[in-house]
Amino acid sequence: MKFFIILGSILTGVAIIIGAFGAHAIKTKVSIEDLAIFETGIKYHFYHSIGLIIIGILGFYYPHTALKISGISFVIGILVFSGSLYLLVLTNLRWFGAITPIGGFFYIIGWFLLAYNIYKI
Repeated sequence: MKFFIILGSILTGVAIIIGAFGAHAIKTKVSIEDLAIFETGIKYHFYHSIGLIIIGILGFYYPHTALKISGISFVIGILVFSGSLYLLVLTNLRWFGAITPIGGFFYIIGWFLLAYNIYKI
């Protein structure tokens, strides 16, 4: 589970870098609506990166197999949900918004599986 702590830490740093990019480089180049979309991607990216760190810590107390799918779901969620929002704003290709809910689904599955697996242990 050390892997999830490391990956979560790296992804948290990446979220901060992307946030700084949004605040300084694109703030004046996109609409207020697009900036809000970008910031939503950053928030969920950040929350689930911290979630990965929590999963890694829980791995010291619970079996890894019960936690692994949740961690993988969070990573997929970050890539698909947050990634699609970043791309939507940066490229102005609005169809990226159509795949955003798939990433949200992975976030939800990750949290529900985490709760279920901890409960059944």
